[in-house]
Order: sequence, then structure tokens, then C-alpha cells
Amino acid sequence: MRLQQTLANPVSCTGIGLHSGEPVTLTLRAAPVNTGVVFINRLSTDGASLAASVEHLVATDLCTAISGNGFQVKTIEHILAALAGLGIDNVYVDVNASEAPVMDGSSAPFVRLIQSAGILAQNRRQPYLKITRPLEVIDGNRHVRIEPSATTKMTYSIHYNHPLIQTQTYTYEHSAQAFEREISEARTFGFLQEVEALWARGLGHGGSLDNTIVLSHDGILNESGLRFPNEFVRHKILDLIGDFSLLGVPFIGHIIAERSGHAMHTRLVQQILSHPDSWVLLNANETVAAPEPHSAMTAPRSASMVALQAS
Repeated sequence: MRLQQTLANPVSCTGIGLHSGEPVTLTLRAAPVNTGVVFINRLSTDGASLAASVEHLVATDLCTAISGNGFQVKTIEHILAALAGLGIDNVYVDVNASEAPVMDGSSAPFVRLIQSAGILAQNRRQPYLKITRPLEVIDGNRHVRIEPSATTKMTYSIHYNHPLIQTQTYTYEHSAQAFEREISEARTFGFLQEVEALWARGLGHGGSLDNTIVLSHDGILNESGLRFPNEFVRHKILDLIGDFSLLGVPFIGHIIAERSGHAMHTRLVQQILSHPDSWVLLNANETVAAPEPHSAMTAPRSASMVALQAS
């Protein structure tokens, strides 16, 4: 168990939206305890805010999006994964567009951004949601399940009829260090015919070989190659971490996903919140002495939990 964490300093990055192709600046700022992750619309005169919560989830194509209070922000799963993966519980995310920047298609640029800002421990213990009874979402041969576990881990399996993918399965045991090393660098991917279909529908305008692995019929178009032989399933875990941050608190449990995706991930989040008899909340509302300022910048990151947004 650990203290809640925020950022020591504000930090910004610029990029383009994956689907809109529009330029966007994203700024991360410190937030008080129990704030969670809150997006701020810098296009509005009043700076409307929107909590990254499953109650604000909206249906979109091929990404995770939230909407409310007069604005919508899409493709937030990669920044949410970085925040959750490094255990940043409370933060304001300023955006001046309706989509988060895609950067290189992974969470790694956001990880480096957070690390450059510094991580600050706060004077409140972080609650955890501990799963005590299995829950599952099934859709034909696709499913995602969460069951009791002593630690936070995820097992993901994907199946594609492509020589570079076929069947890939990966089990991830969470720690901030493991997230940075094993998951954060994995990029989003798509098949060439799907990318062309997205363009025809007015989506994916910001997609390029700089931020997407594009698969041809027997290989990839990216000259730089893959970062991991199983980069595809690792990216699915990255998406799962980001989507599950909409739960609101870090969880203790084992997620097992088979051919799943954004919609099924968030359906499981909703199912968890609607079945309070399937979990217990630990460390709720525990206040502790504020950490010493000199130690705050080097406060230990979460070693065994995925940080998620407040329920």
C-alpha cells in the first residue's frame, strides 16, 4: 500500500490527434488528494472540467472517449495508461483539442513526460479495490474476466490470421518498473486495408508509420521493425490498463482477456461498479503525515497495483 501521488511540476507536450490529424497541446498539472484524473478543456473560456470516469464514457470507433460538461476528449487510453502505470492518482490534464495527442502510438512519450515532471507523494493513503468474486463479460468467442488474486496482473490473448501475429498470449504482473519496461513502448497497430477504410470514413487522419504499426498481408510497412516480437499483445495490455483506469481506484485482481477490446474492457469496469458484493475497498479515507519535501520527489512508485480513476 502507498500514498496517493501527483506531479511535482507542470509539464507539456505537443502532437497530433490520431483520428482528427489536428495539432494538440497536452499539459499535466498537480492536483489535490482524491481528485483523480480530470481533463480540462482549454478551448472553452471557463475551462470546463471532465473526470476520467466510466460514467462519462461514450461510444466511439477504435478508441476510448469521455464526454460531458460541454466537451468531449477522445483517444485518451494511452495517456491514461501512462498515468495508471506509474501510479499518478491525482492530476489535471489540460487539452486544447478534442483528442489527446497520439505521439508515437505508445505510452512511452507520456511516461518520459511524467518522469521529467517528478512524482510527488501526498498525505493520503491510496485506496485499492480488491476483487473477492469473479466477474466476466462474454461476447461469442471473446471474453474478459476478473478474478481474485494476491497481486494485480493481466493475461491477454489475441488471435489474428497474420504470419507476424497468429496467437499471442502475455501475462503482465504490475509494477511501475514493469509497466515502463514491458508495456509502455508497445505501439498501436492496424492492417493496411483497415487503415484505408478508416481514411475513407474520415478517421485516422493523424495515423502514419511514425505512430502506428501497419501490417501488410505478410509483414509490416514500418522500416524500423517491431520493438518486441509480441508487441501486438503488449499493446492490448496497454489499452486495457488505460481503459481500466476509468474504474476510479487501483485494483487487486487478475484480468484474463481473450480477443477483447475497448468496449468489453469498459463493460467489465461497469460490471464491477454495479456489483459491490464482488469487491472490498481498502484504505479508504486514511490520512497520514505529509511526506518530507526532500523525499517527495523520490517517493516510491506503486510496486504491485495499477492506478485507476476514482469510483
